[in-house]
Amino acid sequence: MAGGEEAQRGAAYKLSGMLRAINTIPKPVIARVQGNAFGGGVGIISVCDVAVCVETAKFGLTETKLGLVPATIGPYVVAKLGASMARRVFMSSRIFGAAEAERLGLVARIGVADDLDALVEAEVVPYLSCAPGAVAAAKRHLLALAPAIDDAVIAMSAEVLVGRWQEGEAAEGIAAFFEKRKPRWAKS
Repeated sequence: MAGGEEAQRGAAYKLSGMLRAINTIPKPVIARVQGNAFGGGVGIISVCDVAVCVETAKFGLTETKLGLVPATIGPYVVAKLGASMARRVFMSSRIFGAAEAERLGLVARIGVADDLDALVEAEVVPYLSCAPGAVAAAKRHLLALAPAIDDAVIAMSAEVLVGRWQEGEAAEGIAAFFEKRKPRWAKS
C-alpha cells in the first residue's frame, strides 16, 4: 500500500472502525451478495447478521497470495465461521463457491439472481413482528457472549497487517498481482 507505514496503519484502523460499526449497529444487517467477494468483501459479509447470495458467487480470503494476512477482518471472520471452519479458508487463498460458503456459515441462503430480493425479504419479514428494542438488546447480548473483538484485538489485528505490508513478500505479491504474473514463491 502506498503512503508508508502510517498511511497503512490509518487504512487498517479505518477498515476496523467500519467493520466494528456494522457489527455493532443495533439493527439486523442483511447482506445481499450479487457477485464475488474476496478479502475485505468476506470481512463485510462476516459482520452481517445474515447473508444471502447468488449461486454463482465466489468467495476467498485471498490476502496470503499477496504476501498479506486477512488480519483486520480476521476477528470477524473467525467470529462468524468459528476457528475450525475458518482454518479451511483463512490461510490458503483458496476460492470457494456459494455452496461451501453456506456450509462454512458465511451465507445463510443461496439463490438465482432473480430470487435475491425474495430471499432478502424472507430474512427481513420475521424482524418486522419483533420489538425493535428487544432485537437491539438481543444483538448486544449475542455480541457480549461471542469472542471479544475489543480495542486490543483490533489493534493487534491492524498491527499484523501493517507488519506484513512492511515485508518483502507483500511487495512481491502485490507487484505480481498488478503485473498479472505469479509471485516468486508460487509453485503452480
